[in-house]
Amino acid sequence: MELAMAAEELKTVVNRLRRAQGQIAGVIKMIEEGRDCEDVVTQLAAASRALDKAGFAIIATGLQHCLTDEDMAVSGDREQMRARLEKLFLSLA
Repeated sequence: MELAMAAEELKTVVNRLRRAQGQIAGVIKMIEEGRDCEDVVTQLAAASRALDKAGFAIIATGLQHCLTDEDMAVSGDREQMRARLEKLFLSLA
């Protein structure tokens, strides 16, 4: 399955991933500095949510693309694609 996303959707996903990247770098620095466990876990949870949101956005776009693709409906691969997207979605759950 190709990652075909509109430029604006792609920009949003990349921004989320960059935010998560910064948060993860912050977590590493916090651990190296011996910061409070609660602060570290809070920051780690924020990074995890950012990654999840990026993943869900990618899956939602793929789902929308696949369900509106006329070739997919004609070829009969719609059910197979639905199963693949469901598996991807559940991998984030």
